[in-house]
Amino acid sequence: MKKILYFSAPWCGPCKTLSPTMDQLSAEGLHIQKIDVDTNPELSTKYSIRSVPCLVLVDNLGNTIKKLVGNQPAQTIKNWYNN
Repeated sequence: MKKILYFSAPWCGPCKTLSPTMDQLSAEGLHIQKIDVDTNPELSTKYSIRSVPCLVLVDNLGNTIKKLVGNQPAQTIKNWYNN
């Protein structure tokens, strides 16, 4: 099953703006794992995160399918997830 790794940081303004959208999408059934880049540098390195917020769609083995960087509307994220 694919899921979204949501890379963010507490000091990141766009991350704070995106957070309610990600909570909404999670409540709608999208599988989302929020990752703080400051406390999880190993995952940030593994997925080559260079800026936040960054969404990484992964398969059930954790392999990257695609990335989406920056604050995005809910519908854009849904379309990205489903296509």
